[in-house]
Amino acid sequence: MSSPVLDAVLAVTSHLDTRDMLRSLVDAAVELTGADYAAIAVLEPSGEVETFVDTDGNQAPGRDRPGGVGLEVPVRGQEGSYGTLSLAGRDRPFTAEETHQVRLLAGAAAIAVQNARLYDAARTRERWLAVGQEITTDLLSGTDVEESLALIAARVRQVARADTAVIVLPGVGEDWVIEFADGDPVGDLIGIVMPPAGRAMSVLAEQHGIIVDSFARARTLRVPEFGRYGPSLYAPLVAAGRSLGVFILLRHKDAPEFTENELAIAESIARQAALALTLAESRQAEDLAALLAERGRIARDLHDLAIQQLFATELQLRSAAQATADPAAQAAFESALAGVDEAVVQIRSIVRTLRTDGQDSPLRVRLEREQSLARIGLRFAPTLRVEGPLADDPDLEERLGAELTDDVVAVVREGFANAARHAGATAVDVCVHVTGEQLTVQVRDDGTGPEGTRSRRSGLANLTARAEAHGGTCTLGPGPDGRGSELLWTAYRS
Repeated sequence: MSSPVLDAVLAVTSHLDTRDMLRSLVDAAVELTGADYAAIAVLEPSGEVETFVDTDGNQAPGRDRPGGVGLEVPVRGQEGSYGTLSLAGRDRPFTAEETHQVRLLAGAAAIAVQNARLYDAARTRERWLAVGQEITTDLLSGTDVEESLALIAARVRQVARADTAVIVLPGVGEDWVIEFADGDPVGDLIGIVMPPAGRAMSVLAEQHGIIVDSFARARTLRVPEFGRYGPSLYAPLVAAGRSLGVFILLRHKDAPEFTENELAIAESIARQAALALTLAESRQAEDLAALLAERGRIARDLHDLAIQQLFATELQLRSAAQATADPAAQAAFESALAGVDEAVVQIRSIVRTLRTDGQDSPLRVRLEREQSLARIGLRFAPTLRVEGPLADDPDLEERLGAELTDDVVAVVREGFANAARHAGATAVDVCVHVTGEQLTVQVRDDGTGPEGTRSRRSGLANLTARAEAHGGTCTLGPGPDGRGSELLWTAYRS
């Protein structure tokens, strides 16, 4: 091999940046052969041009090449052909030696392309793994699960260089719904129910990701909103053999396709995120169990210590009252005894509330339990009122029926959870109004309102379905003064 060719090969293979390497290649080809023009096109696995460089600085093929003698050789490596190297503008034929030198350059280019792709794949994996670590740390640090899901959508989209990322989660019944989306204007994507025979359902069932070359070229689209995108990638959220959801990455129509390397990494990150989600949910369940255990301990202490102490105080007061003949003192003792009796009644009511944890509990007690549990997510105490002509009816649960009673509890629970997702909420008020024919649940907060929340659409759909089952309605909108949000749920007694 002559020295100029060796120098050219070394110059070509010294670059990790593909475009810099290709520019060095075409310059070397022109210098070695005396051609007026050289161009190289590197192809994607699909056959589309991935990168194009010529001696005129063009980045896409199409320029008319100079006349005269030309030469075209394949850029071929161990994995097959990467593209072609073309020369033009010679006034004489290429000699065998010159052709051999051009083929050596093309071979060096193939090695350089392969090395550049390996380097790019390694950097991509490094970026993905860093994001995976960030997501796992966030989930295990106590961040709200839904805030973490929004973070997953945002960070995975960024690292994958996608234009949009969506997360599909379980909805009402057997539906799977797009609950989170990040990137391009995505308002029309949130709340879409995935078709039963679509790709997302296949990924959930098979627990393996897939690559779609282009939605824009698809003959049929089960989700028409995806038609504005090109390449896409589906990765399942799987933990312990259970499918928790799917995240979908979408790129614009003219963007490069996702690679198998990106799919493998995305599946790995999805499994990592799914496991962290499962652990986070388990931690929240443990926190709830700990709260209930603490409430049980408080109930026992109130019953065994506080009430007994009050009984002892009552006996002492009665003894003192009997020992005095002063009417004013006796009246004071009687007032104190009445206060002790009232305190005992109140403590016993609190003990019953703390100890009750079943669906056969009175509605008011169940709602107060939801109020207590909501403090975990809200980090402050919400207010709860039960009003209306039937609010204090001892037969209220029987009048409402078990199904409607359970639905009211579910609505209040979702209302508290929805308010907890609103940034900046410092107050939440729940009012349950019961009349002879209608029951209304109103949940108001002073947060950023529906437009600023990450509330799950399936939660609202669930409440709407419950309301419609009783001939009612469910709406979520801004508060009456334009601040915060108001959830209004109505049902009619049968």
